[in-house]
Amino acid sequence: MNSSDSSPDGPSIRKRLGRLLASLAPVEPESQEELIQILKQARRRHLMDGEALSMMEGVLQVSELQVRDIMIPRARMVVVERDRPLDDILPVITESAHSRFPVIGDDRSEVVGILLAKDLLQFCGSNARRFNMRDILRSAVFVPESKRLNVLLKEFRRSRNHMAIVVDEYGAAAGLITIEDVLEQIVGEIEDEYDFDEGAYILKRGKDRYTAKAHTTIEDFNDFFGTDFEGGDYDTIGGMVISRLGHLPKRGESVEIDGFRFTVVRADSRKIRLLNIEKLPVEAAAGS
Repeated sequence: MNSSDSSPDGPSIRKRLGRLLASLAPVEPESQEELIQILKQARRRHLMDGEALSMMEGVLQVSELQVRDIMIPRARMVVVERDRPLDDILPVITESAHSRFPVIGDDRSEVVGILLAKDLLQFCGSNARRFNMRDILRSAVFVPESKRLNVLLKEFRRSRNHMAIVVDEYGAAAGLITIEDVLEQIVGEIEDEYDFDEGAYILKRGKDRYTAKAHTTIEDFNDFFGTDFEGGDYDTIGGMVISRLGHLPKRGESVEIDGFRFTVVRADSRKIRLLNIEKLPVEAAAGS
């Protein structure tokens, strides 16, 4: 299959969208809002399902968003230090379960390259050679905060890179962004390292540490943890987090609620998708 035809911005989806719009609207829409209304009309007429409508809205939205809108801020990047020994790096790798890591020099604003977790395998075992970060350090891709997401997606596809370091006007690292972050604006949540059993909503990841889908209902949350949260104006834990923060949070934002710390793992401009949950010690919970 041709890669451009199978991509979210490939010619095939544009042709189908054009034919659909021609059948629905006697005149061409003059704004994005009018276009979305036509698509919603198609959904009401059962010409497409809700998932297809959501993806088309995502495609339109990606052309409007910039890297700064969805990037992971510098303070929340999971990084490794260039001059640290392997024994200090491995716990960071295993704890985060990521596959790629920015490597920093003197501080977080200086990203000197990218480390792939798989490249560390050659240093494990009894006959492994001596670890040297510079032997496996890969070049980093740098993009400005103002770059449009649709342009970045094309560059990711062309270069086959999966991660880029976002830099500010002074050239310092401001955050990072991955191809998965961009695609999730279109297709929604992509579950990879978070391996939920079928039908499960909450995954135990360690002592007092969990990951949960944001649409987990308050009732299911209470059943799992033995708590007595009340729904109020919301039905899900994602809604509870938004209500407590007072805004739709970005990835990395956290809030403490009655003995639990909720941290946003995945979110787009429409909703929260995935949360990390930590049960706080009794003394910390009492303080919060």
